[in-house]
Amino acid sequence: MSNRRLIHRVLLLGLVILSVAAFAADEAKIQPTLHMVAMRDGIRLATDVYLPAEGEPSCPVVLMRTPYGRASGRADGQRFCRQGYVMVAQDIRGRGQSEGHHAIIFRNGGWGKRRDGHDTLLWIASQKWCNGKVATIGGSAVGITQNMLAPDAPDVLKGQAVTVAFSDMYTQAAYQGGVWRKSLLEGWLIGTGMADVNLKTFREHPNYDDFWADMNPEAQAHRVNTPGIFIGGWYDIFLQGTINSFVTIHNNGGPNARGRCRLIIAPIAHGPFNELKYPPNSKMPPAAEASRLFDYWLKGNDNGAQDDKAVHYYVMGNPTDKDAGGNFWRQADNWPPPAEPTAFYFHPDKRLVRGAPPDGTKALSYRYDPNNPVPTVGGQNLLLPKGPMDQRKIESRPDVLLFTTDVLAEPVEVTGRIYAELYVSSDCPDTDFTVKLTDVYPDGRSMLVTDGILRASLRNSFEQPELLHPGQTCELTVDLWSTSLVFNTGHRIRVAISSSNAPRFEPNPNTAGKDTPRVATNTLAVSGKHPSHILLPIYRDEWAVKN
Repeated sequence: MSNRRLIHRVLLLGLVILSVAAFAADEAKIQPTLHMVAMRDGIRLATDVYLPAEGEPSCPVVLMRTPYGRASGRADGQRFCRQGYVMVAQDIRGRGQSEGHHAIIFRNGGWGKRRDGHDTLLWIASQKWCNGKVATIGGSAVGITQNMLAPDAPDVLKGQAVTVAFSDMYTQAAYQGGVWRKSLLEGWLIGTGMADVNLKTFREHPNYDDFWADMNPEAQAHRVNTPGIFIGGWYDIFLQGTINSFVTIHNNGGPNARGRCRLIIAPIAHGPFNELKYPPNSKMPPAAEASRLFDYWLKGNDNGAQDDKAVHYYVMGNPTDKDAGGNFWRQADNWPPPAEPTAFYFHPDKRLVRGAPPDGTKALSYRYDPNNPVPTVGGQNLLLPKGPMDQRKIESRPDVLLFTTDVLAEPVEVTGRIYAELYVSSDCPDTDFTVKLTDVYPDGRSMLVTDGILRASLRNSFEQPELLHPGQTCELTVDLWSTSLVFNTGHRIRVAISSSNAPRFEPNPNTAGKDTPRVATNTLAVSGKHPSHILLPIYRDEWAVKN
């Protein structure tokens, strides 16, 4: 090696060492100071403030309110400080070093009697290091604190970055389809030490009522006057909440929020999944960078964020076939994108067909035993194995009805909200019905796309149960939430009908809660008179927004 080249490498190494040392020194300067911030009732919340090492005397502020310990905001604090922001990280009421009691989780930060989020924003606005502009950030429970804050936020709030969070606790977290999300709620509350009052109280409210209305920011969207970027995943536990937050605020929010929000949906879950791996292009696009939008919303930087399409979503496909359709990002002006709701009917011979079944009174029955429920295999889970998983191990059970299309001669893209319209009966006063949509690969794998559940007694309203009349056919609609996926040529589309999915959902005892559990004989009508079907939103390429 020549002396010149050696000297050049030594100089480069020296520059790297100096840069690392400078970075470390900068981080050493960016250390939080603790403030005990008083709320309107006198309770004080532990609040860390990270100030930039250098810069303007007052800056825009990024706020994170968390039940998981404000120290979790350290990395964000140092990152945002280097970008010219003040970072504030706060333990919510009753958590970490904050005073008070955390029950009931999230309600203290909303629009009710205690308004901790509102009070915190007012405190920030009064500080000399705040220039009057604040944004919030965080995911999961930390995203939920943002959704709860938004309807009651003072004008100082100028933007939000909400990742994987519900917009309605009853339908998206606690009682999806009116059924207790056992694994999610019990696992999360017990695991985080918040089960004491919360778990008991949640179980005391199995139907939607005023208690749940206080944790339904979606119903308050018209009061939100702050734009937000909402980031979610097709297999996330709060997928529909992410979508609904965007839709309601972007279209019906206040003048500063309406038409200014962003939605990003990627092929991710609330944690890693393993049975399918999407290609490297599935990682988040630049439009998902919160700091980019914050620079636009809070600093007025002309960085191109204002020109982004409102919606970026990943169209999934067969990730094991490089020639398959799907596996790319698409942009749209709003959600849902245009699609043609197409009915696929359940036929007596177990076919899934676009044409309605023949006239008559055909029906298929199965016995559902709450002591032997269909086990959960994948899907939108937190602590259970999650994501797109092969369903064959449970599809052979006698309490699962399968309906499958012929092999597809051409790709079929399904993008949007999915519903199943079922005509059912039971010999019990109450029961549940589950619906799964799967992508059947040529090798036989039946990979879960999305699913849903509904308590039969809550078929008309989550507020007022209506028990079944044994043997009498009734119509109900099961919400499978949303997806975007191309069923490739050579694949088949499958729908599985059953009455349980445990421990994701607590099994229904079939007794309306009055007796010990009993076995139910549940019946699905598949006739011209009662044409049970699934509605798939079929997307066509000509509807794509031209970028």
